[in-house]
Amino acid sequence: MSTLVVWGDDLLGYNLGDHPLDPVRVELTIALARGLGILDRPGVRVVAPQPADDAALTRVHDPAYVDAVRAAPHDQMSLAGSFQGWGLGTGDNPIFDRMHEASALVAGASLQAAEAVWSGEVLRAVNVAGGLHHAMPARASGFCVYNDPAVAITRLLDRGAERVAYVDVDVHHGDGVQEIFWDDPRVLTISLHETPLALFPGTGFPHETGGEGAEGSAINVALPPGTDDTGWLRAFHAVVPAALRAFRPQVLFTQCGADTHRLDPLADLRLTVDGQRASYLALRSLADELCDGRWVATGGGGYALFEAVPRAWTHLLAIATGEPLAPETIIPKAWRGLAQRRLEESSIGQRPRLRLVPDGPGIPVRMTDEVNPAFTPWEPGEGGDAVDRAIMATRREVFPLLGLDPHDPRD
Repeated sequence: MSTLVVWGDDLLGYNLGDHPLDPVRVELTIALARGLGILDRPGVRVVAPQPADDAALTRVHDPAYVDAVRAAPHDQMSLAGSFQGWGLGTGDNPIFDRMHEASALVAGASLQAAEAVWSGEVLRAVNVAGGLHHAMPARASGFCVYNDPAVAITRLLDRGAERVAYVDVDVHHGDGVQEIFWDDPRVLTISLHETPLALFPGTGFPHETGGEGAEGSAINVALPPGTDDTGWLRAFHAVVPAALRAFRPQVLFTQCGADTHRLDPLADLRLTVDGQRASYLALRSLADELCDGRWVATGGGGYALFEAVPRAWTHLLAIATGEPLAPETIIPKAWRGLAQRRLEESSIGQRPRLRLVPDGPGIPVRMTDEVNPAFTPWEPGEGGDAVDRAIMATRREVFPLLGLDPHDPRD
């Protein structure tokens, strides 16, 4: 078994400035994984990222949009809003130095990961800096300039893949990836997210099931605010395994945003690091069962930069590279010192949206939130809680399109 981790410090160049999507989240992830010896395991290769070229980017993005991304940092008029038609120069997507180069490098890292898995060079591959799932073909959106999952999945299709499954566990709907593959029955997109009635981007309702000729290729589980580990995992296991088994993917591509965590300041789900770890174990198991182990994983959102994201994605790296980390694992003192320095250097205290974190940022000591994420499997029936109703809404909309019985818990 072998795993590719695409990483280089140049990926920290995707830096939107004083902004919630802070590259410290990936810096601290890699530092924690190194400190725990995960990247030194047998069979693990760490390779430097290479940028995606225009030919790869324009398989997904409008060439004029790529030109705009390249030009915006050099055009004085950008400050006057001339690029806002492309979604650039906004509060969510500010223009920053070397924006095209940094964004192309993130996309290239996901391309490398996907190609290595498809070629058989490795069984699994991870790009924790990736997962920019909101970018649209001709518009930046939701902190995302180029849609690296879509660029990578398109490359898999170009290389001959007939069925690729994309599973998105970010708290926000994977709208850009869904939009790009809406009419393509070769790509199954599954997104579990906080309800669009409460959260950006306002899409991802259960009735969104794919375009003409691709009915059933989009699956959306819209969860109520406050959903915790037990509810989230119940919903995941009530929908995702059956849908994947019906689709029979050759490759599993996952976006593993960590903003479902209970301390995340930009959303309102209530998962713990322990629940997130359980989701990664489930995804690996499904890749092993259905794809002969072929699994490409990216990061995504996550704004509890010190408390949650590095631990969640270090668990992801451990699971992708072999033996999962025990939840009670002690975090090295050297990493805690680095995290404390980065916290003191940051402007987190001045960010209004981040003041919502209870008690402010904290540096964790162990790889657990000390929660057992055990859950009761879903069963059909009248009543139930809001999570059960969300599960049933999704199953009613899409399961018949996949040849599955929405009322049968065995499906």
